[in-house]
Amino acid sequence: MILAAGFGERMLPLTGHTPKPLLQVAGTPLIEYHLRGLAGAGFAQVVINISHLGRQIEAYCGDGSRWGLEITYSPEEQPLETAGGIQRALPVLGAQPFLVVNGDVWIDYPFQRLGRWQLKPWETAHLVMVDNPPQHPLGDFCLDAEGRVTYRPAERVGYTYAGLGVFAPAFFAHMEPGKLALRPLLDAAIAEGCLGGEHFRGDWEDVGTPQRLTELDARISAADRR
Repeated sequence: MILAAGFGERMLPLTGHTPKPLLQVAGTPLIEYHLRGLAGAGFAQVVINISHLGRQIEAYCGDGSRWGLEITYSPEEQPLETAGGIQRALPVLGAQPFLVVNGDVWIDYPFQRLGRWQLKPWETAHLVMVDNPPQHPLGDFCLDAEGRVTYRPAERVGYTYAGLGVFAPAFFAHMEPGKLALRPLLDAAIAEGCLGGEHFRGDWEDVGTPQRLTELDARISAADRR
């Protein structure tokens, strides 16, 4: 599932006319990098939730056939936030664990690794975490020796959730339908000891402001010219 329903308020004025996942990096929309990566990793079916300017995303991505994918859309009249959007899409996501990636991040993580990922007996979700960016220097969480996600103690620097993970449908089993961020469910899973994770050391960027988009575009464009 690609999360693509948000307003992208921090990206204004760009997102006033273009949904955030269609903003371009080196001439290619952010969401297309995900679609290419998922197809190359052997995924066949993708669900995209849409709301703000969602018709543009539908028009661009179509049925997914040009990437060898089958795309299903999960429309939201108003954005339901991360957990709310995933919960709404559960009927089309199926009964098995599924990959979720934010439509507004850049990452070179090898999706085939998560495509083969088997949740451990104690896991209901598995998060990919990255080194902390300048705008989030302390991070979100820590990892213990078993790969369980833990809270970040005040005296420690942790890792930042990359907006990429594998979730079992059971992770959302006790959630009421409606608007809800993911963080409360992550907190509950940490308390229950059923949230796993890994530290990814590759390239990642949260494209959260026009400046970050400009910087990422320049960096990737320069790399493509080499």
